[in-house]
Amino acid sequence: MTHPHPHSHALDAEQAHSRLPDLIVLDVRTPGEYATGRLPGALNIPLDHLARALPDLREAAVRSEILVVCASGTRAEKARATLADHGITATTLTGGTGAWTDGGHALHHPDHDRRTPWAMERQVRFTAGAVVLTGLTLGRLRPAFRLATAGVAGGLVYSALTNTCGMAALLARLPHNRPHQGDLEATLAALRAR
Repeated sequence: MTHPHPHSHALDAEQAHSRLPDLIVLDVRTPGEYATGRLPGALNIPLDHLARALPDLREAAVRSEILVVCASGTRAEKARATLADHGITATTLTGGTGAWTDGGHALHHPDHDRRTPWAMERQVRFTAGAVVLTGLTLGRLRPAFRLATAGVAGGLVYSALTNTCGMAALLARLPHNRPHQGDLEATLAALRAR
């Protein structure tokens, strides 16, 4: 079994794949993103619900190493830092589920018969594009509507510079991106059973 360097907080896709049976995989994406495909055995606790799961995660970390996963690695690193602030050691998957699939590993799709929401990145692109098109179209009638287009452009620049996304944070609050209370409870029960 390959172990990460003692001071490393990340595994690449190959390291994670070889160690997958020994890891508790914690997926911190929204439920909608999680439903589009996840690492085998991954449990979904969205980043904004992490605080609720801290006691169970602390106990789980005693039994097995926790691997935190998101789409690209950014939210996973935030979750890892939060866990570390609470005395829970975890590692992240470098490059997230994108790197996992780029490495030739399949995502698990158990809900393939159920219609699933779009991935967050796709939701952000759609929303940004819709606001820009609407702002440009309505801007022909009233130039003030062009400010919406400028606002989206400014937000995208800020997002790139800070590696954050305010629009994604807002979209994550929509009902289709939120976990149902029963889903979170079932995930915590599965975590306790590991």
